[in-house]
Amino acid sequence: MAKLVSKTYAQALFELAVEENRTADFLEEAAGLLEVIRSNTEFGQFMNHPKIHKEDKTEVVKNVFRDKISREMLGFLLTIVEKDRYAEIEAILNDFVASIKEYNNIGTAYVTTAIAISDQEKQDIESRLLATTRYRTIECIYDVDARLIGGMVIKMGDRVVDSSIRTKLDKLQRELLAIQL
Repeated sequence: MAKLVSKTYAQALFELAVEENRTADFLEEAAGLLEVIRSNTEFGQFMNHPKIHKEDKTEVVKNVFRDKISREMLGFLLTIVEKDRYAEIEAILNDFVASIKEYNNIGTAYVTTAIAISDQEKQDIESRLLATTRYRTIECIYDVDARLIGGMVIKMGDRVVDSSIRTKLDKLQRELLAIQL
């Protein structure tokens, strides 16, 4: 249910951004809001507290964000509060950001390697991803996981390319165990 709610609100905000021809502005504001929300847990606790009235919450939102975000984004936040959907705000904004990125042909790749890689290797990975996808730009999020032993795992959307040594060893083990003597 929460997933459907977040998708619905995110889609409404996305349509507004496209209609206003302000996708870049809205994307920047949404990213900023996500950063504020994630870094201020007390604010989230206040906004989700059941004994605090909606009117008080809307006043706080107005006072905190009035001169910091656009009129449209402020109105969107107020709607979220008035409809008692603040608990889903992070999911809504994440879905919105994903929609805007997809609309603007910006891909997001999660790259996990066994050891830290150099800037040149990162550039090579990004170039290769740009050449093999339809995206105009790629945002790569890098992580190190020594359990991979070697190689890398790349996740983009629902696609996973796993060339890690760990996976190859696991596959070899399964094949050897399947051999009947």
